[in-house]
Amino acid sequence: MRLPLVRGIIDRRILVNYRVDPEALAALVPAPFRPQLIGGYAVAGICLIRLREVRPVGLPAWLGLRSENAAHRIAVEWDDERGYPRTGVYILRRDTSSLLNVLAGGRVFPGIHHRGAFRVRDSDRLLEVALRSDDGDVSIDVKAELSDCWPRESIFTSLEEASAFFEAGSLGYSPTKQADRFEGLELRCRSWQVQPLRIHRACSSLFDDERLFPRGSIELDCGLVMRGVEHQWHRRDDLCCRQAEAAAAVSWRGSAASTTSA
Repeated sequence: MRLPLVRGIIDRRILVNYRVDPEALAALVPAPFRPQLIGGYAVAGICLIRLREVRPVGLPAWLGLRSENAAHRIAVEWDDERGYPRTGVYILRRDTSSLLNVLAGGRVFPGIHHRGAFRVRDSDRLLEVALRSDDGDVSIDVKAELSDCWPRESIFTSLEEASAFFEAGSLGYSPTKQADRFEGLELRCRSWQVQPLRIHRACSSLFDDERLFPRGSIELDCGLVMRGVEHQWHRRDDLCCRQAEAAAAVSWRGSAASTTSA
């Protein structure tokens, strides 16, 4: 059974974005994907999204589900079957508070999900989200507040440029148990409006792991938030790369993450 179309509300979506030395992603981005570059840097990030009223199209909102979710992702590009370049995101890992997402992910809808415990504090200006996965492999701790200005050190010249970049990356591909097959899921939002965040703390057991990202190869770039957005999830055809060699398995363990301020 495959669920073709799901709708709901993005209650809150935080994007914590990093600029990365493309060479540091060589072991993490499998063919046919390649890092999408901005000013010579690759872009990776954490998406922290709270969803509500999520249900198949046609069902009333009161039957919808609510969940906290996290994804580690990399902005990528690839060539379609006609040789034209496409852009989107490659999802390294998905974590969720929802047992249903864990059971249905990779079966009813795309993307294998891992169960985790979230701790959230959310006010008008201050946002704090922490995650510890049940398998102990992933931990995240983010603290941010709304900002009135754009960080000067960002690889994006303005909020508008960053907004357009991430809006264009609405198509995401997730790994499957087959090394050369990736499941596609497209996010369509009825409206798109983001606000800049000042990141006070951004910890990730993946992005802080110096075995994967040597010191100096990854830096915090910017943060964004969006709220109260009607959306739909559209399944897309799997992307296969039969000629690709199996990507090297990369594992990490949750470690004591250092505090990053901006």
